[in-house]
Amino acid sequence: MNGFSYEWRLARRSLGGGGFLSFISMVALGGIALGVAVLIVVLSVMNGFEQELRTRILGVASHATISGLEGNLPDWRQQLLQARSVKGVVAVAPYVEDQGLLASATPQAGGAGPLGTVVRGIDPAAEVTVGSLGEHLTAGSLAALQPGAWRVVLGKQLAEELQVKMGDRVVLVVPRGTATPAGVMPRLRRLTVAGIFDVGMYEYDHGLVLLNLQDAARLYQLGDAVTGLRLALDDPFQAGSRVHEVAVALGGGVYVSDWSRKHANFFRSIQVTKGILFVILLLVVGVAAFNIVATLVMVVKEKGNDIAILRTLGATPAAVLRTFMLHGFALGAMGTAAGVLCGVLLAWNIGAIVHGLEWLLGTTLVDGRVYLIGDLPSRIIPGEVLSVALVALVLATLSTLYPAWRASRLAPAQALRQE
Repeated sequence: MNGFSYEWRLARRSLGGGGFLSFISMVALGGIALGVAVLIVVLSVMNGFEQELRTRILGVASHATISGLEGNLPDWRQQLLQARSVKGVVAVAPYVEDQGLLASATPQAGGAGPLGTVVRGIDPAAEVTVGSLGEHLTAGSLAALQPGAWRVVLGKQLAEELQVKMGDRVVLVVPRGTATPAGVMPRLRRLTVAGIFDVGMYEYDHGLVLLNLQDAARLYQLGDAVTGLRLALDDPFQAGSRVHEVAVALGGGVYVSDWSRKHANFFRSIQVTKGILFVILLLVVGVAAFNIVATLVMVVKEKGNDIAILRTLGATPAAVLRTFMLHGFALGAMGTAAGVLCGVLLAWNIGAIVHGLEWLLGTTLVDGRVYLIGDLPSRIIPGEVLSVALVALVLATLSTLYPAWRASRLAPAQALRQE
């Protein structure tokens, strides 16, 4: 009666038994599966959310920027050539950026009043080399932003709130005063909508306006200067060190920044939230795993007579301990496998599931004004799935120790006497 296979056969027979104990075992198995599945889905959604935001931010924001200490760069053409010669810099484009108020030139009933926006002046030919905003245009093109044409490209959310479309006129108010006999008056300019983009991030779709570089410089009275230079790098994740090298090549006297520095707190908050959710949901898995303790204690109580008979036939305490540990491990392994399968399938189709629920309930579950993006992305990292599965198995195995030890300590004579 020795051998691992013998103990495994006993464990399998115990698992296959019917009645109330079998039901309790399935409840414990289901609890582990549910906890593992939820943990995988949540981690995958957090990973997808972070990756999607990073991708969209890098498509609109700069990998790195160089601006003047006084707010502008007067000698930007020479600095552009110097920056482009630095190793790791793929492209450089000038830009003008400031605040403004935008309103429809022919207000519609129900339309929003003047809305605050970020106004960015760009060179259309250079812009396509440092960002992918042009790929998100749903109407028009960046090439329409020609000098002196006074055209503008808006975000989708901003256009909807102002109730404007292609060819409509809007009024831009900039914080630059013009002296008149009546006092200082704000500068106004009528612009024609020549394009609409949809990045999928509320921050940009509602708060970014694109003008031609020269038109923006005239509007903000910069003359021949620009606000700064936008850099595209071969490795965006090395932006901090690369932009420092560019500043050294320019001889200093400039202010440098990069995308990771501008959004550092945001991505750090995602990591903190992800860590907290992992711990909380891991506790759920732990609670489900320790249901195995109650299950095995009941099995030991129910099978006391059988254990005593096995002991009298020559089964060692170690063999009994291994049998019940295998019983609990099998429950944990089946629950973990079911949880991994369900979790991966749910995470893989979470976007379609959310859209289906939104259609069914007639509501918006993922609002871009709250969550920055209007859908629910998912990214499954195999290493994380493996880690979740291993932790669940370890917890399930640890939960078998006490009941298995108790079964191994059962005295055959006492058990048979009570029977």
